[in-house]
Amino acid sequence: MSASGGISLPFTAIGAECLSSTGTSSLRSPASPAPVAQRSITRDSAEMADIDNKDQPEMDPADMEDVEDVEEEETGEDENSKARQLTVQMMQNPQILAALQERLDGLSGSPSGYMESLPKVVKRRVNALKNLQVKCAHIEAKFYEEVHELERKYAALYQPLFDKRSDIVKAAYEPTDEECEWKADEEEELTDEMKEKAKLEEEKKDEEKEDPKGIPEFWSTVFKNVDLLSDMLQEHDEPILKHLQDIKVKFSDLEQPMSFTLEFLFEPNDFFTNTLLTKTYKMRSEPDENDPFSFDGPEIMCCTGCTIDWTKGKNVTLKTIKKKQKHKGRGTVRTVTKTVPNDSFFNFFTPPEVPESGELDEDSEAVLAADFEIGHFIRERIVPRAVLYFTGEAIEDDDDDYDEEGEEADDEEGEEEADEENDPDYDPKKDAVPPAECKQQ
Repeated sequence: MSASGGISLPFTAIGAECLSSTGTSSLRSPASPAPVAQRSITRDSAEMADIDNKDQPEMDPADMEDVEDVEEEETGEDENSKARQLTVQMMQNPQILAALQERLDGLSGSPSGYMESLPKVVKRRVNALKNLQVKCAHIEAKFYEEVHELERKYAALYQPLFDKRSDIVKAAYEPTDEECEWKADEEEELTDEMKEKAKLEEEKKDEEKEDPKGIPEFWSTVFKNVDLLSDMLQEHDEPILKHLQDIKVKFSDLEQPMSFTLEFLFEPNDFFTNTLLTKTYKMRSEPDENDPFSFDGPEIMCCTGCTIDWTKGKNVTLKTIKKKQKHKGRGTVRTVTKTVPNDSFFNFFTPPEVPESGELDEDSEAVLAADFEIGHFIRERIVPRAVLYFTGEAIEDDDDDYDEEGEEADDEEGEEEADEENDPDYDPKKDAVPPAECKQQ
């Protein structure tokens, strides 16, 4: 990026651009005389050309125009081909893409100069529209506050179902045959005989296995199946998450500041004495006085975790390392033991604190941004649809969206390949990737 805000292209791009702009024209002015030696060479060349031309039939001027036209067209095609290749190379350069994105971000929302050109009376009316827009933002904020109240109301209706789900998972309740009846898609085409055979095989497998209680490792499987959560998991977290029995969402009470709390319920275990770990997210649903037009619904302002009472030697958020230190003067070596932070899902319950000024360093800001995304995802997707993430069905639905985009991209590539094959001037050798050069070490 240049100081003036432009994009600094690599040398190859600049060189190609200069060549394409100058073409094959001479750098010397047509009026400037050629040197003597060059005039002599030119005269001899002209005489030789005349001798050669005597053997050639005279060409009709119309034919010469046609030849010139073809040459111009071919030259244009070559330039277009070079331009396309250059564009492809630039688009594959991550530095150029990053510079372009930065430039586009800078242009976003920047004035075009049109507003400055408007008459004063029109600007005055535009200001009136802006004031109306601010009022719209405040009404929108009220709308989201009522949506939050609806969420609270319907959360109370969902909760008995979620409680029953929890009882089944932790083996506190055994569902009836009627409650377990489910018609899977594969069973629709099975005959009665095949269904009976499959049922007998399942019963035989159940007899061979130990009788499991509830649904073992339900929540830990959900976490492993979701990329956003599995990225947080470490190997030492998995034994602990096997004791997770339920996750609940609690909304703030009526007339309290907007917030929600995630509750993680654990059975007694050897890792910590807590049976409940909490994470509270405080939200705001009102336009910023300094920038009311940026309002786009409730935003999470901060979050608070809880203290985990770890059993001695079981704290997976810390690790002990040993370092050897050599004395500069005496040359003796000693071993120093240090306790340092360790990667773990349970760092989720100790987020960075937001100072009153609201200013954070880049690392803390990135951690909080990811934290807010995870908290929102658990509230909106994981808790309401846990069984579908356990079975993988919800993940398949999410993947389908990306597959459709991928198929569209594949179709476009296929069309481009077909166009190239139908092009009579297309030479596949030009697009062939040369083999990697082997160098002897």
